[in-house]
Amino acid sequence: MIQLLFLVLFAEGAVALLLMVKIGPLRELVMRNLDQLKMGKGPATVKTIAGTMSVILASSVTSILKIQNKGSKLGTVTPMDQVLWRTHLLEASLIGYSLFLGFVIDRLHHYLRKLTGLRTAVGASKQEIEKIQKEHQHIKEKEEKASKEIKLLQEEISNLTENLKKLKLECEDKDKKVLSAEAHVAALQKQSEDLLLEYDRLLEDNQHLQSEALGYRS
Repeated sequence: MIQLLFLVLFAEGAVALLLMVKIGPLRELVMRNLDQLKMGKGPATVKTIAGTMSVILASSVTSILKIQNKGSKLGTVTPMDQVLWRTHLLEASLIGYSLFLGFVIDRLHHYLRKLTGLRTAVGASKQEIEKIQKEHQHIKEKEEKASKEIKLLQEEISNLTENLKKLKLECEDKDKKVLSAEAHVAALQKQSEDLLLEYDRLLEDNQHLQSEALGYRS
């Protein structure tokens, strides 16, 4: 029994050491084995073994107390009782250490699983943050590009506005020139009408003079 307890204690110590210290792929191997142990009927089996060991521990402690009480009453302890007392004490100590190491292994496995989950979540969060940063950078580049395009459009609008003002001024000048030309044409038309009237009058005077000249000749 004691040899088996030493074997269990050493095995638990090795498992605890591998969980605390990462040595190559051994930690992952131990974690997988513990995961399988906690699946299906594993927890019930572990609880049964732990309960049995607790009962044996309680029995050993009871035996130790009986031997001490017997020695107190008799005032001396026989060599046989001393051997039994030491055997029970060693057995109780080994069982206690084994249960304690089992509890430590269980907690280490639990917290390492949580740590792995947190690392996975942190990795996913980092990827999400990098993705958001890339999207932010992309949006920023788009904003800068849009800002440049807006500036170009504003400059183009400004140029078009200036050109429009120039065209308006040119149109106004042309309108003034057209009005001046129309006035000049109107003046020329009036002058032409006056000349035509004068021409008609001169023709009449000429005809009248010719008539008078013919009268004198006859």
